[in-house]
Amino acid sequence: MIVIKRLRILFSIILISNFTLSVSASGFLSQNYLFKSSVLNYDLNYRVYTPDINPKNSLFPTLYLTDGQWYINSGDIKNTLDRLIGSKIISPLIVVFVDSRNPYNLKENRRNNEFMCNAKYINFFVNELIPTISHNFPVSLNKKERVIGGLSFGGLNAACFGLSASNSFGGIAMQSPASKKHLKIISNLYNKSPTLPLKIFLSSGSKKDNADAIKKFYQILQSKKYDISFRKNNKGHNWENWRPLIDDLLTTFFSAKP
Repeated sequence: MIVIKRLRILFSIILISNFTLSVSASGFLSQNYLFKSSVLNYDLNYRVYTPDINPKNSLFPTLYLTDGQWYINSGDIKNTLDRLIGSKIISPLIVVFVDSRNPYNLKENRRNNEFMCNAKYINFFVNELIPTISHNFPVSLNKKERVIGGLSFGGLNAACFGLSASNSFGGIAMQSPASKKHLKIISNLYNKSPTLPLKIFLSSGSKKDNADAIKKFYQILQSKKYDISFRKNNKGHNWENWRPLIDDLLTTFFSAKP
């Protein structure tokens, strides 16, 4: 009888421990904010994730994600943020999800123009969006705590920001940067450029995901002595590849300090 009671107590302790480890926060994801850009000469939407924590005297690091609507709807990133922050795997952060679609006609996606090292798009971030976020949210002004990320063409865009806006962003996150032709150009630019003050996350799938071109890009970044984390899985150019690697992306830049 005593043995059975001890086993019950032990089982209860295990259940409580497991529950503690799986605790998740409940951050707030805003509705769309409409931004009227004078640089781009058109309007666009963005949403903001804020952590479930008292912001008093706290300045949070910031992650900007292009194709933000996809990270929210297909990447399930809010639940990932809640889980990682709640479990203290990553530090609380603010995430800005920039929608690449025309807010007045969601079938019109501007990403093919915006993400091709578009100087106006970079200028919009540096001179309009970052100051707006800094004014309205408790974010750190330290560029080392500001990251730009994206997938596919959005990953290529992050690489462009690394070359052109390293004074504003200390980190770039590239999930399956595309395409092979564009990535070859970017790789050559990084090879010829002095090593920039950047921390980098780069990921790739295996099937139809420009894996060889991404590997060559990674090797160039390694040879230039960048602080880089590289992840690869056996999935294709889709969310089966990108979604599971969001954890790795977040922990690369925002891992909680001991």
